Amino acid sequence: MRHYTKDNFVLTESVGFALVKARNLIVTEMDAAMKELDISSQQMGIMLMLKEKLASTPFELSKLLGIDTGLMTRMLDKLESKGLVVRSRDEQDRRVVNLSLTKAGTAVAAQIPEIAPDVLNARLKGFTKTELNDLRRLLRKFVGD
Repeated sequence: MRHYTKDNFVLTESVGFALVKARNLIVTEMDAAMKELDISSQQMGIMLMLKEKLASTPFELSKLLGIDTGLMTRMLDKLESKGLVVRSRDEQDRRVVNLSLTKAGTAVAAQIPEIAPDVLNARLKGFTKTELNDLRRLLRKFVGD
């Protein structure tokens, strides 16, 4: 089904506009909350992925987080310069770069779950449990998961 046509398309009423606006709100609020840890919301995602062992290479992180490889490299450079992440060459395939959290990075990553839920809960305060589950389901459907 075609939901939009040139005749009924209004930017501010489009799903894309709402998603971008929602993303920007969350990023701004999460960035402010993560300031005390000296990381951004995007860096937070990298650190949590490494902490939970959901990714171990820049390429895997790029795919999971939907970040282009150039931006990923710059963010990893910043995290490495802060002493939070370390890169190492894979022993079996020297072309592969493995990532891991340093001791300091592990300590910072451990603090994220103490901060991030408050940001999300503030934004979701008017949602019922059913509405939140519906939102999650619809977003998974939208992104094709």
